[in-house]
Amino acid sequence: MGGFFGTVSQKPCITDLFYGTDYQSHLGTRRAGMVTFDRQNGFKRSIHNLENTYFRTRFEPELDEFVGNSGIGIISDTDAQPLLMNSHLGRFALVTVAKINNIEELAQKLLAEGKVLSEFSSGRINPTELIGLLITTGRNYVEGIENVYRSVKGSCSMLILTEDGIIGARDFWGRTPIVIGKKDGAMAFASESTAFPNLDYEILHYVGPGEIVKIQHDGMQILRNREKKMQICSFLWVYYGFPTSNFEGVNTEEVRNACGPALGAEDVDTEVDFASGVPDSGIGMAVGYAEGHRIPYRRAIAKYTPTWPRSFMPARQEMRNLVAKMKLIANKQLLDGKRIVFCDDSIVRGTQLRDNTQVLHDLGAKEVHMRIACPPLLYACQFVNFSASKNELELITRQVIRDFEGDMNRNVEAYTRTDSPEYKRMVDEIARRLHLDSLKFAKLETIVKAIGLPKDMICTHCFDGSSFHTLE
Repeated sequence: MGGFFGTVSQKPCITDLFYGTDYQSHLGTRRAGMVTFDRQNGFKRSIHNLENTYFRTRFEPELDEFVGNSGIGIISDTDAQPLLMNSHLGRFALVTVAKINNIEELAQKLLAEGKVLSEFSSGRINPTELIGLLITTGRNYVEGIENVYRSVKGSCSMLILTEDGIIGARDFWGRTPIVIGKKDGAMAFASESTAFPNLDYEILHYVGPGEIVKIQHDGMQILRNREKKMQICSFLWVYYGFPTSNFEGVNTEEVRNACGPALGAEDVDTEVDFASGVPDSGIGMAVGYAEGHRIPYRRAIAKYTPTWPRSFMPARQEMRNLVAKMKLIANKQLLDGKRIVFCDDSIVRGTQLRDNTQVLHDLGAKEVHMRIACPPLLYACQFVNFSASKNELELITRQVIRDFEGDMNRNVEAYTRTDSPEYKRMVDEIARRLHLDSLKFAKLETIVKAIGLPKDMICTHCFDGSSFHTLE
């Protein structure tokens, strides 16, 4: 995934930029960068690897070097950013949150047109550089960004730091968010609004799909109007959104809380002693589930937050498993002899859930039931990098379908329907493989109702395979 922050102020911007970017850290753990602009000193940029440390520890020692009243920052799981470019549009810095499925095709097209593209040491194309070149093919920034919209298959949102303010552009279908905040003498862009309260910004505007907005310290200017259609990623609320963030005016934690009571009330045949959330994104649902099922909520698992980052980001699966184990600490005194419903955001591979279930049983849990805040993941995401899964066979659902059908792609649609025998058989088999006493998933209708937006404005492709859109 990834998240960015940008601000323009009457005063030096580095304090807001530093903390605002840091507040996007839950969206990425591999690389980070910041750049500021000062009319006398020009652009100042720094990029660091975060795989063995945190954003603040990398950038704090050099904060005094960043001068100027405007700047942008990025937490990225892809390439090193920001990118600095000098073109006929002027000098600018660029950060992107993108998934470009046709990157090789676009690279070959640009090379054929005489453009130059650098490569990573692995031989891969730098995606932010490619986006920068597409922008410079326009006669102005708006035309260049529209070229990105027309060219990229996947998604791409961006911030462009110019010598005269910051331009923010949300991807054409609005799959990833951008929100604008305001305070006296300053304006800011952020991927998530959780960056705003402690920096004294108030939400001013949710950038719409395909909308392009320019901010300066005293206001905003819409350079391109929003599209009427939107397909915002539903996983914002299910998993990777921070609890205090709002997307399209809808609070993340409220959605998670709302998903729980429905499943808890329906779960009449499950007799348990209490509900517990798997930290962090499962907690909101667990609180709601306990309310709906009329049982206590207890913290039977605690997350050790001081040092452990997200579990799926290390490159090797064995390291991801180790991190997942080390960061969650079960409470034996609460578990021993108890029947417990645990709530979690999703099941991707199921590896760490299976290991955690074994730990819970080893610590004395009498029964371990699992309730998931979203439907089964049956399709790989083509638009947002929310998981390290590279193909659908890594999904435990597709592994089960392969074993049942002889082909992971056979009869998949039947497994998306909660009233089908195929769906029930798949869920029961996943429960068996993960050593769970029972397993249930939230219904798609429950998710949509909790979010409160029309179904056609929410991307649910990973759950139901609903057709995705390209630029029309």
